[in-house]
Amino acid sequence: MTAIWWLRRDLRLADNPALLAALEDGDVLPVFVRDPGLRWAGAPRRAHLEAALAALQEASGGAVVIRSGDPRRVLPELAAEVGAPTVYVSGEFTPYARRRDRAVAEALSAGDVRLTSRGTPYAVAPGTVLTGSGTPYQVFTPFARAWREQAEQPPLTAPGQPRWHAGVRSEQVDAALAEQGRALGAAGETEALERWHAFLDDGLADYAELRDRPDLDGTSRLSGHLKVGALHPRTLLADVRTHRDADTEGARTFVTELAWREFYGDVLWHHPDSAWADLKPALAGMEYDDGDATEELVAAWREGRTGFPFVDAGMRQLAATGWMHNRVRMVVGSFLVKDLHVWWPLGARHFLDQLIDGDIAANNHGWQWVAGTGTDASPYFRVFNPVTQGKRFDPDGAYVRRWVPELAHLSGKAAHEPWKHRDGYAHGYPEPIVDHDAERRETLARYEAVRSQG
Repeated sequence: MTAIWWLRRDLRLADNPALLAALEDGDVLPVFVRDPGLRWAGAPRRAHLEAALAALQEASGGAVVIRSGDPRRVLPELAAEVGAPTVYVSGEFTPYARRRDRAVAEALSAGDVRLTSRGTPYAVAPGTVLTGSGTPYQVFTPFARAWREQAEQPPLTAPGQPRWHAGVRSEQVDAALAEQGRALGAAGETEALERWHAFLDDGLADYAELRDRPDLDGTSRLSGHLKVGALHPRTLLADVRTHRDADTEGARTFVTELAWREFYGDVLWHHPDSAWADLKPALAGMEYDDGDATEELVAAWREGRTGFPFVDAGMRQLAATGWMHNRVRMVVGSFLVKDLHVWWPLGARHFLDQLIDGDIAANNHGWQWVAGTGTDASPYFRVFNPVTQGKRFDPDGAYVRRWVPELAHLSGKAAHEPWKHRDGYAHGYPEPIVDHDAERRETLARYEAVRSQG
């Protein structure tokens, strides 16, 4: 008997419950559907996905069948073609994925085919970490404590010799797009594991100390691999638990960062409307700016020409590489929302257009954390100063000089404050587009006005 394994965010062979369940039925037809419903995904993310798909195609000996079209049509047709009674998937939890999977299950059932979910992209499935009274957690810290108690399942082994179903027509991997993905650092399971093991041995112990330094290679750079499922967080957690540096602050901090990813997935599961609307209604009356003048300011933000070096370095890194350091993500997010007074979804959409690791739960709730509309208890007063943040986390200015060549002639911290140096603007760097101190006061005044109404 043949089973279909529908690939989505699980482009790997090891530690894959859906694949193992499908193999129990007999031979397996791995299928990837290029879903037109996901056409809004940004070009870097599509390129990263295609590179990971190409790697899995090679690892499987060419077994993966690629089809384009609505999965409500493609999967029933394939199931009928190969006589498969079951389609196995890893569960997904975004609002779109939940709607799509319900529709696909209904379409398959018309032909007496089951859609069966095994595993998820998370160490603990969203919706399963609950308080003692059975309600979802509203705050990260207690969620993380409860999550850790459930996040110790061992990884599953890779199948030795999968029995692939052959002879089904397939589209080709987009070689040009896959090459673009590889140029952005995308890779398949083997390369992702190599990156992970290198970080585990050389970066884990110092992670807590170095993770906020964008001028250094202090992060794991695994977010894109986790996004496409070339790696599973269950594997990472298991490796950390048995590593020589398991009892270090770096290891504990790394696990906490994985917990944040899982927390945001849980929040989106319980509050699907929070994908594009404020999670907390307290700031529903917040005043935001728009109009031609604001559009010009937003364009300067997108293009990395705000006149604030740390912000511009981050936005240029994003445009060039499809990735941005997490500390810088917070700073550039704060600048858009609290210096330019723009509602956070505009920034969240731009990030999803540009990031190879664009994940709607982590991305959009990260933006809400910055904006003060999300899970943080009292964030209205948090306004990141882009200059002091830059001087603190890029103390020698190396990150700024790398991404803002107009300031390469300024040494040390001087790169963060070109306005203080006679030749600071000698190579065409723009002056600041706003007065940060004035905009901070304006933001706090707007927040206080909304809070007083509540």
